[in-house]
Amino acid sequence: MAEPKKYSLVTPTLDTPFHIDFDWWQQNDREWRVHLRATLCAEHQAAYSELEGGTMVDFVDPETAEVQQVDGLQHILISHCARAPEFITERTSLVEAIFRIFLANGNVHMTARELAEHLHRPAMTILRTISGTRVYKGIRPCPEC
Repeated sequence: MAEPKKYSLVTPTLDTPFHIDFDWWQQNDREWRVHLRATLCAEHQAAYSELEGGTMVDFVDPETAEVQQVDGLQHILISHCARAPEFITERTSLVEAIFRIFLANGNVHMTARELAEHLHRPAMTILRTISGTRVYKGIRPCPEC
């Protein structure tokens, strides 16, 4: 069994990179796939309604051409559904909007400052929300960044 990731006890700053830790989801929320399915567009909700959990697909990294096995649900969410204009609206809650921004950008790490640019919300509000002791939707500091 793999050793769990270790996270720093250093308080995150406005320049600390964050990301969605999908391992956190698997360890802490048995319904994580249900939540991910709910964020799919209508077309893919229907297509993935019968999909068994954990179906893997081949993904070719556009920068390195490296082929990797990735979770099919995460892949379609990141590569298609998250690109729709209605994926994030003015009515989307702050935590959900942050989560969806990470999905839309392929879960590339971002700082509170960068998130603030996308959301037009104060960076300190974002930082206070995602850097507390409670982890929301697996959004955590990126230890390897």
